[in-house]
Order: sequence, then C-alpha cells, then structure tokens
Amino acid sequence: MRGLTHYVLVPLMFIGALNWGLIGIFGFDLVAFLFGPATLLTNIVYSLIGIAAVAWLIIIWFDRPTERR
Repeated sequence: MRGLTHYVLVPLMFIGALNWGLIGIFGFDLVAFLFGPATLLTNIVYSLIGIAAVAWLIIIWFDRPTERR
C-alpha cells in the first residue's frame, strides 16, 4: 500500500493542491491551461485528483495505529 500512496496518490494530491493554490492566489487554473477549459481530459484529471484524495483519506483512516490499553 505504501507504493500506491507514495507514488500515485501523493503526487496527484500535490498537483491538486498546487492548482488550487494558483487559483486562489493568482486566479490561474493550471490544469485548464494545460488541457483546455472544460475538456474531457481536464475533467479526467480533476476526477483522478479527487479520487486520489478520497483513497488517501480511506487509507489513512484504516491504517492508523490502534490504541492499546
């Protein structure tokens, strides 16, 4: 599971965070700039980023250490 997290999910989330940072600070959408606004490829990239974030949250939720009493 570490390979999936470190090599797929984290880079996708980094791209998403970078994109949202650029939108928030400069009003510049990097994904739409690279792939065109409202194209199929742009929607796929946004979807992959969202799926990566949800998958990462699920992995973190179930992979956390349990308390021992």
